[in-house]
Amino acid sequence: MELKNSLEQTYRGKKVFITGHTGFKGSWMVRVLQLLGAQVKGYALAPVYHNGLFDLLDYPSTMHSVIGDISDKKYLIQEITSFQPDFIFHLAAQPLVRESYNTPAETFHVNAIGTAHVLDAVRLLEKKCTLVCITTDKVYENKEWIHPYRETDELGGYDPYSASKAAAEIVIQSYRRSFFNPRNYASHQKSISVARAGNVIGGGDWSADRLIPDIIKALFQQQTVIIRNPASVRPWQHVLEPIIGYLQLAQKQHEDPIKFAGAYNFGPHTEDTLAVEQLVQLVLNTWGSGQYEVQINPNAPHEAGLLRLDITKSQLELTWKPRWNAETAISKTVEWYQEHKADIRAVTDAQIIAYFS
Repeated sequence: MELKNSLEQTYRGKKVFITGHTGFKGSWMVRVLQLLGAQVKGYALAPVYHNGLFDLLDYPSTMHSVIGDISDKKYLIQEITSFQPDFIFHLAAQPLVRESYNTPAETFHVNAIGTAHVLDAVRLLEKKCTLVCITTDKVYENKEWIHPYRETDELGGYDPYSASKAAAEIVIQSYRRSFFNPRNYASHQKSISVARAGNVIGGGDWSADRLIPDIIKALFQQQTVIIRNPASVRPWQHVLEPIIGYLQLAQKQHEDPIKFAGAYNFGPHTEDTLAVEQLVQLVLNTWGSGQYEVQINPNAPHEAGLLRLDITKSQLELTWKPRWNAETAISKTVEWYQEHKADIRAVTDAQIIAYFS
């Protein structure tokens, strides 16, 4: 529990503002921060799925939850500046690759301009503040090579989602240089970092067009699981891995706001990455039943086939490291879905405590 105690010392009683708190990752982050004793306020669209963590854990009764659009700059600024947070975690986004092909302009607006809106709000804060902007592992110009991507590698993006997140990083870099330059920290008192995480899995995700939710829905309905890219390799990790990484990054920024105002990767060890078909097989084995079928659509929009992250910088500078390997992450995810109807809060809290211990 040494890690939990350390984070409690940083976050207990502090004001923490989260954009995207109604989403899968945001909902887990809210619960972790509540257990650490933080005062949490969230700003996000209403949850799309009414059986996700946000609704099941009844967050509107346990935190200050604001339903709003990240594109509504005036409203967002009002909610951030009235709260005067010590920490901000910016998670709100259009997070789906395939959806970005349907709504490319909207994806760019939410992910790039929405990030600028958050940064504009930070400019107006009258106190010291630490901001972590969460982007994605897909910001790198993916050359489909076996080498894991490092924080200094070229940014890019084939699909609109990836490109919009790379664009958000350019926005962040511009604001950091123009308004929050580390050399002038004494005058502005703002530290801005970027967190790039791999594919997350875990209980409470019911999003459309995501692998684990698609598998779980098929299993509950006793249907065959359909997979479209069996050989694609991704840095799968349990959702708690990057969340704790974000908290450790902000903790380090709080202690040394100049040194840690940069970009950090969060993902599994390189040897722990899995192809889609391997992950599906492990989920079915853990579930105890089910079957899958490969259906490749040659006309489907492009998606990256190979992607790995180099997490050396986060390990060395933040003393963060993955605690659960892929098999454990899958086991915890399946366990949550199989047990969540009994006592959702108990199951969720037990997994958070198990991660810390």
